Amino acid sequence: MKTLIDVIGNTAGHWVGDGFPVRSLFSYHGDTRAITPFLLFDYAGPFQFEPNAGPPRGVGQHPHRGFETVTIVYDGEVSHRDSGGGGGTIGAGDVQWMTAGAGVIHEEFHSAAYSRSGGPFRMVQLWVNLPARHKSAPPAYQAITADSIPTVQLDGASARIIAGQIAGTRGPARSFTPINLWDVRMAAGADAVLPLPRGHNTMIAVLSGHVTVAGRGIGAAEIARLSTEGEGAALHADDDAMLLVMTGEPIDEPVFGHGPFVMNTRAEIVQAIEDFNAGRFGGIAG
Repeated sequence: MKTLIDVIGNTAGHWVGDGFPVRSLFSYHGDTRAITPFLLFDYAGPFQFEPNAGPPRGVGQHPHRGFETVTIVYDGEVSHRDSGGGGGTIGAGDVQWMTAGAGVIHEEFHSAAYSRSGGPFRMVQLWVNLPARHKSAPPAYQAITADSIPTVQLDGASARIIAGQIAGTRGPARSFTPINLWDVRMAAGADAVLPLPRGHNTMIAVLSGHVTVAGRGIGAAEIARLSTEGEGAALHADDDAMLLVMTGEPIDEPVFGHGPFVMNTRAEIVQAIEDFNAGRFGGIAG
């Protein structure tokens, strides 16, 4: 079995634009070897937005280079457009997977319909690193709808497989390095053993409820970081719990990040800024 290394949490929140009240539970500003291939975890909500008669709330056009963004909506709706031609609206259970690669500009707003109605809002945005050989990949966009995400029933838990696989059932997301991303639900009092692979960095984010892992209680907006060694982990649900399970093969390369750019060296960051300022990331049509 994997062992518990530590528990990551952050009670301080901040706004991204005017549409996303987030807590950054980890980021590339810390020990990147502990979280690779992941770079950042922003947990938005839970929050109640009032109906809005004005322009939709959100965050306007901004660039990225060198990694992928994965946006998972639990409540509310998010609309996206980018300079690679990707875009669309996702609601509860849907996922947007954007490869920034060589460089992209995108924007994220509440959908017009959700903005008018208001209501509960909850989402996660996860940044996934790209290895050096793929940081110049063309921008790409995957719209992953809830009905395309398979569910596997485990003893004591159910898991929607966004990326990776459980027992031969594979998720629809395409990734550049081996990754598992599972939306896991457990009922209060349930016990489950998650089939976590040996050799992967592994984190279990509790989005709601409370679970016990290796004798340690993990509450909402906390992440259990588990050992790379070993296979599987036993969980007990102290309450009804909603979890996001992340495992990934480590990328053993330097990480040099600055704002919306994550590369391997400072020189590459300087080049990214120059390329963006020179308009080489393109633009969003319309």
